[in-house]
Amino acid sequence: MAGGWVYIVTNKPNGTLYVGVTSDIARRAWEHREGLVDGFTKKYGLKRLIYIEPHDDIRDAIQREKAIKHWTRSRKLEMIHAVNLEWQDLYETLV
Repeated sequence: MAGGWVYIVTNKPNGTLYVGVTSDIARRAWEHREGLVDGFTKKYGLKRLIYIEPHDDIRDAIQREKAIKHWTRSRKLEMIHAVNLEWQDLYETLV
């Protein structure tokens, strides 16, 4: 089984958060940046990649994504701030 990534995108510092999962983080982040992903992320202009978490198995990434989606916003913010206090766009680190 291939690996996967849990990620969070936003539209601005301390803006709306979206938690997702993918097997190809560079491609998925690019799709968000270009507005190619229909639905919630496109509607709210969520293009800034602010959190990434690698997993060896996509099934583990999916399970982790589901757990994080049920967290409170404050708990998500704590996780983001622990690794990306300035909410820098991590997309540039992928390409």
